[in-house]
Amino acid sequence: MSVGHGLKLAAIGIDHGHIFGMLGNMLKEGCTAAQWWTADDWALPEKFQETYPDLERVADRRTILEDPDVDMVLIAAVPEDRAALAIEAMRAGKDVMVDKPGCTTLEHLAQIKAVVAETGRIWTVNFSERFQVPCVAKAEELVRAGAIGTVIQTIGMGPHKQNLSTRPAWFFERNRYGGILTDIASHQVDQFLHFTGSTDVQIKHAQVANKTLPEHPGMQDFGELVLQGDKGHGYIRVDWFTPKGLPMWGDGRLTIMGSDGYIELRKYIDLANGNKGDQLLIANGEGAQVIDCREMGLPYFARICADIHNRSQTAVTQDHTFRTMDITIRAQMQAEGVQV
Repeated sequence: MSVGHGLKLAAIGIDHGHIFGMLGNMLKEGCTAAQWWTADDWALPEKFQETYPDLERVADRRTILEDPDVDMVLIAAVPEDRAALAIEAMRAGKDVMVDKPGCTTLEHLAQIKAVVAETGRIWTVNFSERFQVPCVAKAEELVRAGAIGTVIQTIGMGPHKQNLSTRPAWFFERNRYGGILTDIASHQVDQFLHFTGSTDVQIKHAQVANKTLPEHPGMQDFGELVLQGDKGHGYIRVDWFTPKGLPMWGDGRLTIMGSDGYIELRKYIDLANGNKGDQLLIANGEGAQVIDCREMGLPYFARICADIHNRSQTAVTQDHTFRTMDITIRAQMQAEGVQV
C-alpha cells in the first residue's frame, strides 16, 4: 500500500506554477484530491483545470476548509497571501504544504509559529530546488556517507528566466512577491542549512538590485548574500538574467565543498553533457566522476505523507523550516537597509 493512501488533499491559491509539482508528486504517493480554489483568474488556473479536469473548482475556500476529510491543503497563492491562508487552514484542522516562500515578513512568520504551536499542525514549505531535484537527494546520500568529509561551504546559484510577457501583475510588486532574497534565495538558504547542519547563522552580507528593469521599480533582478554558520559557510546568488537562448528556465547549481572533496550539482541543465539535468559531479580522494541522477527518487513526498499519518518530522523538521524563512527574510531586510 502506498504511503499516501487514505490522505485527501485540496489546493488553495493557483498563482504559481510550483503547484503542479506539489500536487503531482503527492498524487504519485497515493494521495487523492477532489477540490481547488483560487482568488484570481489568469492563465495558470486555466492550465490547472486542463491538467486536473476531475478536480472541482469551488467558489468559496470554506468548502475545502470545512471538509473534515481533507488532511492537507496545498497553497501556491501570491507570496504575500500565503501566511494568512496557511493560518486559516491550520486553524481549520488541516496540515499545510505551501510553496516557497512560506511567508514574506517576520510578523507573518511569528503568527505562523504561534498557530503551529496552538494547533499542532504541520507547516511545510516546498523548497522545490531541494525536494524536487533527484541529484540533491543523491548528494544527501553521499554527504551522509562521508564521501567529501565535513561540509565546509555551500555555494548556491539560482538564476531564472524573466519571461516578462507571461508574468502576472504581482510579480513586479515588491510587497506582493516579498523581494528576490525572500522569494528565490529561500531555496539556497534551505540547502545551506541542510548540508552544513548550521543552526546559529550570521548574515555577513546581503544585497539586492534592479539592474535592467527601470520600468518596473518594484522588481529586483539580482540578489546575493553571505552566511556564516556555526557549522559552515555559504554564498548565495540569485537573479533574473537567464538568457533567452538557454533551453531551460535557469542553470541552477549547488556546490558543496567538504574537507575531503567536493560535489557540484548541475540540477536542470548541463551544457557540457548533452543538456541533461540532474548531473552530480564529485571529486574526492578516490577519484572524480559524473553521476547521472535522473532515476533517483524524491524522498520528501513519501516522508511528508508518513509525517501526516504519524505526526512525525521525518521529511523536514519544523524548526528547520522556521529557521530558513527567518534567515531569508532578515537577509532581505538587511539588503534593503531595514533595521533587523
